[in-house]
Amino acid sequence: MLKKILVANRGEIACRVMRTAKRMGIATVAVYSDADAGAPHTQMADEAIRIGPPPAAESYLFVDAILAAIKQSGADAVHPGYGFLSENAAFVRTLDGAGITFIGPKADAIAAMGDKIESKKLADRAGVTTVPGFLGEVPDAETAVKIAREVGYPIMIKASAGGGGKGMRIARDDASAREGFERSVSEAKSSFGDDRVFIERYIETPRHIEIQVLADSHGNTVYLGERECSIQRRHQKVIEEAPSPFIDAATRKAMGEQAVALAKAVGYVSAGTVEFIVDPERNFFFLEMNTRLQVEHPVTEFVTGLDLVEQMIRVAAGEKLAFAQKDVRLKGWAMESRIYAEDPERGFLPSIGRLVGYRVPPESGSVRVDTGVEEGSEISRFYDPMIAKLVIYGADRPAAIAAMAGALDAFYVRGIAHNVRFLRDVVDRPVFREGALSTSFIDQTWPDGYAAPEPDGEQMKTAVAIGALAHLRRTIRLSDGPAGDWVAIVGNDRLPFGLVASAEGCAVVLNGKTTEIVSDWRPGDPLFMGSIDGHAVLAQIDHRGEGVVVTLGALTVSVVVRARKVAALMDLMPIKVPPDMSKFLVSPMPGMVVSINVAAGQSVELGHTLAVVDAMKMENVLTAERSGTIKSLHAAAGDSLAVDQVILEFE
Repeated sequence: MLKKILVANRGEIACRVMRTAKRMGIATVAVYSDADAGAPHTQMADEAIRIGPPPAAESYLFVDAILAAIKQSGADAVHPGYGFLSENAAFVRTLDGAGITFIGPKADAIAAMGDKIESKKLADRAGVTTVPGFLGEVPDAETAVKIAREVGYPIMIKASAGGGGKGMRIARDDASAREGFERSVSEAKSSFGDDRVFIERYIETPRHIEIQVLADSHGNTVYLGERECSIQRRHQKVIEEAPSPFIDAATRKAMGEQAVALAKAVGYVSAGTVEFIVDPERNFFFLEMNTRLQVEHPVTEFVTGLDLVEQMIRVAAGEKLAFAQKDVRLKGWAMESRIYAEDPERGFLPSIGRLVGYRVPPESGSVRVDTGVEEGSEISRFYDPMIAKLVIYGADRPAAIAAMAGALDAFYVRGIAHNVRFLRDVVDRPVFREGALSTSFIDQTWPDGYAAPEPDGEQMKTAVAIGALAHLRRTIRLSDGPAGDWVAIVGNDRLPFGLVASAEGCAVVLNGKTTEIVSDWRPGDPLFMGSIDGHAVLAQIDHRGEGVVVTLGALTVSVVVRARKVAALMDLMPIKVPPDMSKFLVSPMPGMVVSINVAAGQSVELGHTLAVVDAMKMENVLTAERSGTIKSLHAAAGDSLAVDQVILEFE
């Protein structure tokens, strides 16, 4: 068995690998950049070694620094996690030459599957069903248009070395094919150092379903069922589950056997994932093979009872798989939500900053939180914006959804924008609960961009009741009995109510109806747990000035409680009008200017590309929201931007 593993990664995946290694009695080594000094993964490891400054190219992707850390620590093996060097064949060959065990597939398999053009050709030869398209390298935008017309719109332009949604664009006409080609090439070059792209037919309303495979060095290869990964935004997965609510036993077997055939064709060893797109008739087409551990691997672990990291370690140590295909059984239902530092209401733009508040649901046999941050951690612009993975297990899909909803309600993140409420909204949607999923789910559900739902009457009553209790325990003390006239101010609404205190909580009289609220909540506790009219309620409470913000599932309701006379006087106060920013284009996220696509004095029409801003390796195209003339430019290519920093001004 291996003696000491260096984890060539950071964040939650580094912590997750170390957790299994420690359970197996294997020593661990962490590496870190200056941005991660003191991060949880460095504290979890038996030793930690600095490898460079914050940029990934100078630290986590800098092979010489990783090799120096291996030599310094005396590690006999490396686990790459996912991302960074996990699919770098040259790195694996270097380790092989140095006599260091790589916990993953062989270099030749990584190289074969890492080139998406060549992998599709290989898959076709192995009898795996592939998507129609052009598998040669596309040299320029006009050639892209010509190929797109031959393949037939809509098409997908994809980076040959791509992954994680980078270097991917959907095009439905010639103009979007030209624009998509330019953006895909640019993103591919900046993210992977390889600007080759190819084109394939885009399957409408597809599902994204993948098969987990596991192979040893003794010729044994098995598949461990499927994962449904159709809930995506910007081609990046958001919620995954196992099994799929769509796949039947026959389709699972057919997909699994094709995945195994492909793995055997490339001499695959270790854990890997074969991704497919599946149409509404359950026809499936090979998408790509990821030669590494997937972000969403925990859902497979829950339903199979296997620890995939342990299996990878045992295979790397030369052991045979301890089970055969006939022994693989899927039990129950698992679901994973990715908690991201991003703002769903601003187009899922990434957010950076310090986690001033961070509390996760308690872990149990059915709740697992894979995270690499803690309260006080900094979410940096240098790395992926994922904060944590919330993984739930249930006896069946409805039980898993119910457990996920409850766990999301208890997941408390403050200091940055995040997607917890958005995830809660997704799992509440009837289409999601019915399992009628596709990769277009988010775009179809919110075609004009995500907007949080508005509270209905019952939710408003609950929010006001919680707000009243919070006000009662924060600012005033009342004996039992009538408490006078109060007003709850919610947006533009003024809701008169009566308040009666009790030892266990209070009663709120709103619109002639009495709501009993019982809770031991005290000011300072971010989570409210109690009952309202006998029904259990879990909410989050934040104090904002004289009021509170109550988070109920996907909803946030700002409640200010005032005595009626005070409320009447406050309504007479002048309102400060915010400045008019309609003439300015501001950066919606922190990032770097890739290009400014207009000049001072130039006239532009609605939809004209004004600038391209790179944030966390994703290029964001900023377009004109109205026709007009450019008055002046306030930024240039290469400039670093803060959120809401002015880029240009209209006349």
